[in-house]
Amino acid sequence: MKDQFEREISYLRVSITDLCNLRCRYCMPDGVCQKRHEDILSFEEIAEIVAAAAALGVRKVRVTGGEPLVRRGCAELCRMLADIDGIEEIDLTTNGTLLPRYAKELKAAGVTRVNISVDSLDPEKYADITGGGRLQDALDGIRAAQEAGLTPVKLNAVLIGGFNDDEIPAFVEHTRRAPIELRFIELMPMGGRFGPEAYLPGETVLERVPELVPVPHDGGVARLYRLPDGQGRVGLISPLSRHFCASCNRLRLTSEGHLKPCLHSSAEINVRGLHGDALLDTLRRAIREKPRQHGVLDADHRSEAGRTMNTIGG
Repeated sequence: MKDQFEREISYLRVSITDLCNLRCRYCMPDGVCQKRHEDILSFEEIAEIVAAAAALGVRKVRVTGGEPLVRRGCAELCRMLADIDGIEEIDLTTNGTLLPRYAKELKAAGVTRVNISVDSLDPEKYADITGGGRLQDALDGIRAAQEAGLTPVKLNAVLIGGFNDDEIPAFVEHTRRAPIELRFIELMPMGGRFGPEAYLPGETVLERVPELVPVPHDGGVARLYRLPDGQGRVGLISPLSRHFCASCNRLRLTSEGHLKPCLHSSAEINVRGLHGDALLDTLRRAIREKPRQHGVLDADHRSEAGRTMNTIGG
């Protein structure tokens, strides 16, 4: 189904929990109010909503959180979603620390690939940005994903000036010897306490590693590059300096059952408790009401999302 700006909406991001075993400073608030189990969608409710979205043309689903793997039965939910007619791809965004336990189960359930968040390659800095996480746990998770066949593995690094911009060459170097896609994501002003220097444009990566050469676009939101002799790729995702709203093909479903047509808008549409034609009509409404683009985002203009990232779905 197309929205009013002729964008084909084929991608649904589904958050299944606000909770996480880490506390990344750009994602989680200082205090987290844990929802009651009955306040979040059951797996059956999620599957019903995804099936309705598939009937309207959604083909790709990404399971997110918080950290989706802290919710018991995540792999079983992925299996339910993979079995829905019309769904062609199930992906999962994770911090990777629980993948040594679940990677093989996720692969067997039909998960296509995983995106793993790693914002520093320095153990002390990783612990700082994640609120005490262990870098080795994330590295073990990357290895587990590769061994399970959840490939190509994509690594997400939020680009934060004064924190990890000095690690850009080291991050990129990993794509020389491994077939991974490393994506640098501009820091979005929607949580955390960062000064103006933290908001770097994606072009900073090209300035620090000028040998990167562009490669053809693959249909995603990242601009893609490669080292001349690299096995992997480098992606730049620039929601601030070069937004990609004109090609945005997604909706987001929060864990308690609200559809967000745009990440950076406070507009939400409740779909919990709807069935049949009422559910389909409400999904159509969400697609129709998807705005042309989000507002200005920079150090002086905060996101209008109305939520922290963990409550929307990373």
